[in-house]
Amino acid sequence: MIKNLTLYLCLLFIASLPPSNAQSQSINIELDQKLQSDFIEEGRLFVFLNINPNVEPRTQTWPRAGNTLFAKNFSDIAATQGFNITDINSWQTTSMSNFNQLEPGDYYLQVLWDQDQSESRIDAPGNIYSQKQKISLPLTAPLEITLAEMIEERNVIDHPQVREITMKSDALSEFWGEDRFLKATVLLPKNYDENAGKAYPIRYNVSGYGGRYNRINRIAGNADFMDWWNSDDAPEVINVFLDGEGPFGDSYQLDSDNNGPYGQALIYELIPHIEKMYRGTTEAKTRFVDGCSTGGWVSLALQLFYPDVFGGVFSYSPDAIEFTNYQLVNVYEDQNVYTNEHGYERPVMRDTNGEPMMSMREFLNYENVLGKSNTYVTSGGQFSAHTALYSPKGEDGLPKPMFHPTTGAIDRSVIENWEKYDLKLLVENNWETLGPKLQGKIYIWAADMDNFYLNPATRVFEKALREASGNTSDAVIEYAAMQGHCQQFSNRRVLEQIAEKLASD
Repeated sequence: MIKNLTLYLCLLFIASLPPSNAQSQSINIELDQKLQSDFIEEGRLFVFLNINPNVEPRTQTWPRAGNTLFAKNFSDIAATQGFNITDINSWQTTSMSNFNQLEPGDYYLQVLWDQDQSESRIDAPGNIYSQKQKISLPLTAPLEITLAEMIEERNVIDHPQVREITMKSDALSEFWGEDRFLKATVLLPKNYDENAGKAYPIRYNVSGYGGRYNRINRIAGNADFMDWWNSDDAPEVINVFLDGEGPFGDSYQLDSDNNGPYGQALIYELIPHIEKMYRGTTEAKTRFVDGCSTGGWVSLALQLFYPDVFGGVFSYSPDAIEFTNYQLVNVYEDQNVYTNEHGYERPVMRDTNGEPMMSMREFLNYENVLGKSNTYVTSGGQFSAHTALYSPKGEDGLPKPMFHPTTGAIDRSVIENWEKYDLKLLVENNWETLGPKLQGKIYIWAADMDNFYLNPATRVFEKALREASGNTSDAVIEYAAMQGHCQQFSNRRVLEQIAEKLASD
């Protein structure tokens, strides 16, 4: 009797225990039948967790409190098979803890299957995702998830003054051994169609990081801007919005060992095509380039690398334009990207009062998780793009990283290649021939509390420019005290600057 009672009590105790950890951490993911024919068997699976009920977790790919990513590559997955995830604690993650050690509480979870092979980032059309759902951690039962949504193709607004351009690039197609296309959009001035014989100046706008050609939708859909644009106060200039997509993130619109001849494709293929199709004047003095952040760097670089092509640049808050101040890193002397010579973690971002907001290590950890190689080199993010542009090709066929993805140690063997894109060195080493071609063409705006520590590089660049030119350069470089990244940039302001430039020539 006592023996049976003991057995009974043991069984009762076992039954009262919570589900096993393996069972409670199980995530079962099935594919909606309507998407099975679109499913590709190889890709990278992302699990996103976020505490904000007002966002889609899959869109939150920057470090933020309560925001966590897990990712793993899969292959040979049948559409009818789905995923049964029991090992998520071993996945690549942005968290300092594994899944079952996250802070207890309510979260919003979303799953994305990155199966697209043509674009560098996870928001590519054709990728499949689930609706977000509210969960509580720790889990007490397996999760059931359905991948039922697909990211749609991008579209361009239907508007009488908007045009979309898709052009095959012979240069890029030859480099990659397959057809490669360039995209752009055009915003025409008022009365363009009525003035059939008129040629127009053209503004080439380069977006902030990764901005796509369809950003014109926001511009043409902005009633205040369009009212001004179609008034007598606006200049009659054709606006071209370049596409930021490249093989490893933003292409930066320049030739590189890894991306291929994007500069050649822009200068010798896309620009002539646009100006022939839309009656550009085809003169350098009426061709302008501008942008902010990444666009600030690219626009300035295009003016410097192709001084005879553009008649002026309006560069706002450019990325680090020289590399003794690659944000807070001196790539020529420092040993580590993540920590400085005092052993402190380097911040990558601050507020305009100077308070650090995130560290370089934290930021790169997110890019490491986004990358299909489990490193930032293939993340499609900012440092992925810099590596693809500045670095040589590695033995594995990928861009060779300037620094180790987990330790941050700098690899000195790649620095010589980086020097080719250091705009300060470009000016210093070529001013005798370059200088005369740049007179009257350079405008740079920098925030002295730039959120990404970009203003020191701009100041060093200006000093080198003045010294190389013997103080004869008429470049206009302005600094705004206590202002942040891109704070004074606007499409209207740039267009008004272009109008002033045209009137003065």
